[in-house]
Amino acid sequence: MIHCEGLVKIYKTEDLEVVALQGLNLTVEDGELMAIIGNSGSGKSTLLNTLGGLDRPSAGQVKVGPWDLLKITEEELVQYKRETVGFIWQNNARNLLPYLTALENVEMPMMLSGKVDRTYAKQLLEWVGLKERMHNKLHQLSGGEQQRVAIAISLSNRPKLLLADEPTGSVDTATSDLIMGIFRTLNRELGITIVIVTHDMSLASKVDRVVAIRDGLTSTEFIKRNPNITDGGEIEQKSARGLNQVHEAYVVVDRVGRLQVPKEYLTALGIKDKASMEFDGERIIISSPKSLGGNNHE
Repeated sequence: MIHCEGLVKIYKTEDLEVVALQGLNLTVEDGELMAIIGNSGSGKSTLLNTLGGLDRPSAGQVKVGPWDLLKITEEELVQYKRETVGFIWQNNARNLLPYLTALENVEMPMMLSGKVDRTYAKQLLEWVGLKERMHNKLHQLSGGEQQRVAIAISLSNRPKLLLADEPTGSVDTATSDLIMGIFRTLNRELGITIVIVTHDMSLASKVDRVVAIRDGLTSTEFIKRNPNITDGGEIEQKSARGLNQVHEAYVVVDRVGRLQVPKEYLTALGIKDKASMEFDGERIIISSPKSLGGNNHE
């Protein structure tokens, strides 16, 4: 569904240039439910905005289904955003019109595409647990209920890809669990590919694969040890090593052999800008430069 290779995004002003993505590589399979994590400024939201057609990539490759987002025209981009991708923001008010009912809000994107399907709109609201609330206006709905309306809206034009930017950032734990359950149901029942950007480690623990982004590059992947378990424990936000409660950690190696060693490993070894590497036939051993001393680390 998603293939990024050497993806670069540069933001420019008159006197400033910021490289948000520095050659990022990422592949997401059709029908996958996965999460992307990273510190503020790591590039994760820029990646999501690029995949959603909200930002144009500067260089590299980025393909979503049959669409090449580096070469797409403005007319094609409108079609892409209407038919292929759905988007959920942390601030759900961006998705909702306060003077319409929940049902009318879900129908609005259908009206813009000229294909209103009230039966499907009602079905979506049932899927998100709002069967009894579909005729209520926004002021009659809680924040969590409004976020569930936003999820239904994002699916109104039957997209193949759903992008969620901090979808549980403004709701309580119980509502967060409910929303994650909705994502799993939609992924299972509709086969829709779902990519969640989050800093909520307990949310990330409930997907099979987590990709960490650091400095505009994919750095580490965490793959669930037992993918048949959907709610196995919590992920601790301490370090890359703290994620091993539920997932197995892998360092990502790109096509030319570059990898990002977790920062805490380098700090422990006193490595700053260069390291010694040895291959003993079975293992690659990274250590502090021999002239500087230090212990080996495998």
